[in-house]
Amino acid sequence: MTIPNFITLARFLLVPAVIFALMTEEVDWAFAGFVVAAISDGLDGFIARHFDQRSELGAYIDPIADKLLLVSVFVVLGYMQHLPLWLVIAAVSRDGLIVGGVVLATIMGNPVAMKPLFVSKANTLVQFLLAALVLASLSFAFSLGPVYTALIFLSALLTVASGAAYLVSWIKHMGGYVDTGTPQG
Repeated sequence: MTIPNFITLARFLLVPAVIFALMTEEVDWAFAGFVVAAISDGLDGFIARHFDQRSELGAYIDPIADKLLLVSVFVVLGYMQHLPLWLVIAAVSRDGLIVGGVVLATIMGNPVAMKPLFVSKANTLVQFLLAALVLASLSFAFSLGPVYTALIFLSALLTVASGAAYLVSWIKHMGGYVDTGTPQG
């Protein structure tokens, strides 16, 4: 068990605390917990890369921790009407599509390597930024104005693009696609 894995596991523990704080209208604590979780995500990645502490376990649990935090916060912010319901549905559906594809591929004996696409990293970054800014605006009582609208549509665009990219990648993987462009027979 590496230091980055311990940091990631701590991030799992922050999720219920952030959600509880949001649901009890303790938005200052929710914002603080979310920021700590986001910083820990960067910290575990930095340590893993720069101190040669990458692990197969970390490759699986880090994105799960990110998605658990983001999906949970998105759902609660949607429930509280601070995010549009259609965006919450799109984000959760995309994540469900990816998880379902990974599970199905594994069940079918053709597991998918856990390798995030650039568009997915951009999507996660924008979703983290959107959630953080919405939580900050609730905590410090300020309006995001046009920044909110821009981030909503950028998040939607990247969610759709990322979901489509993963779907294409999964179809190629499941169809025996080889990088040369020739299907395996």
